[in-house]
Amino acid sequence: MTAAKMLQDAKPPHIPEGASGMTVLIEWPPGDPGTPPHRHSGPAFGYVIEGEVRFELEGESERIVKAGETFWEPGGDVIHYQDGNARADVPCRFVVTMLCAPGRPMLTLVDEKELAERAHLRAPRPAN
Repeated sequence: MTAAKMLQDAKPPHIPEGASGMTVLIEWPPGDPGTPPHRHSGPAFGYVIEGEVRFELEGESERIVKAGETFWEPGGDVIHYQDGNARADVPCRFVVTMLCAPGRPMLTLVDEKELAERAHLRAPRPAN
């Protein structure tokens, strides 16, 4: 019996020479909306440890990633709209390993003007 279990197999874009990587633990209290819309300079791979994460990338429908599940995003020009706690009653925790393009910040917030210009690229919002 092996102790290794495949959780995710993704085909990321090319990773440039000189890229750096970091692994971070994110902890959101109940109901926390997470980081405002942003983008990463390189791909990011995540695993939810506890709770549920509301996850939305540009061009993809919003989804809930539950404890024990994974997510990934390509980075680059793609806007990451949501990564907050999907539940108002329990905290959530997730680990993300991110690869950073050389000489660029890992995370850049997206301003309201750009969000408006790219609104046509966002998937339809769920009806509440």
